[in-house]
Amino acid sequence: MLNIIQNRKIWLTFSGILVALSIASLSFWGLNFGIDFTGGSLLEVEFSGYQPAITDIQDSLRNVGASNLVIQPTQSGTTLLRFKESTQEVHQAINASLSKLATDHKGSAKELRFDSIGPSIGNELKSKSFNAVIVVLLAMVAFIAFAFRKVSKPVASWKYGMAAIVALAHDVIVVLGVFSVLGHFLGTEVNTAFIAAVLTVLGYSVNDTIIVFDRTRENLPKSSQDFENTVNTSVNQVLTRSINTSFSAILALLAILFFGGSSIRDFALALAVGIFVGTYSSIFIASPMIVIWEKMGKKRA
Repeated sequence: MLNIIQNRKIWLTFSGILVALSIASLSFWGLNFGIDFTGGSLLEVEFSGYQPAITDIQDSLRNVGASNLVIQPTQSGTTLLRFKESTQEVHQAINASLSKLATDHKGSAKELRFDSIGPSIGNELKSKSFNAVIVVLLAMVAFIAFAFRKVSKPVASWKYGMAAIVALAHDVIVVLGVFSVLGHFLGTEVNTAFIAAVLTVLGYSVNDTIIVFDRTRENLPKSSQDFENTVNTSVNQVLTRSINTSFSAILALLAILFFGGSSIRDFALALAVGIFVGTYSSIFIASPMIVIWEKMGKKRA
């Protein structure tokens, strides 16, 4: 029997440090938003028979009218080009220049993907993504409060929902902090797939939290222990199950991360980080929070 709840100060201090570092990273570096949110174009090209250097591509595209051009080779051997314009004229001019560059060196260039989005649509997507996360969080508070409405002693049912939200906020902030660091040093972008990953992480994390809370709800009527030890027993009973489930999911995501295509790699990374952090918060943050509230209630009484 591990003293998880009794050592809650250690877990909460560690989480506080993680959250503080994440907020500091977001404050200094922010997020590297992709074209989904900023507007612009993304072109992925595959060269055959000849692999030009970045400087060669820059020289060939010098007069096509593409501003803020960023060229990035991928691990799969293709080349990503990001630029501000989203018109077909610039798109076709870039394709023609790249084809000429490859043909001059007895190779060929093939367009694999082209995505374009206007800045106004990007701002709208950013606003809707933020609203979606807020709505999901509020809906989860309401659901958990309703599900635990019969467990009002010694902690009110709505506090279970608030404890889950604290854990979810921790998960989101840490994931954002990780991607802020990756965006600053590695150029990792935040796009709509990342928002989908965050929403998926919220669902996974709250599911894990409810499993822990549900075991506490089952043990409370028949337990001879005080509330703190009952919660600790409940957490220990589901600990192995939570870790094994999360570990299995993370293994699958790591396979996608290392062997999947570049278009899905960031999505898999966000899910892997989120599931890992979400499992931690369900065990080491959510349950200690309801014990802290229970003790605060005793002191006020």
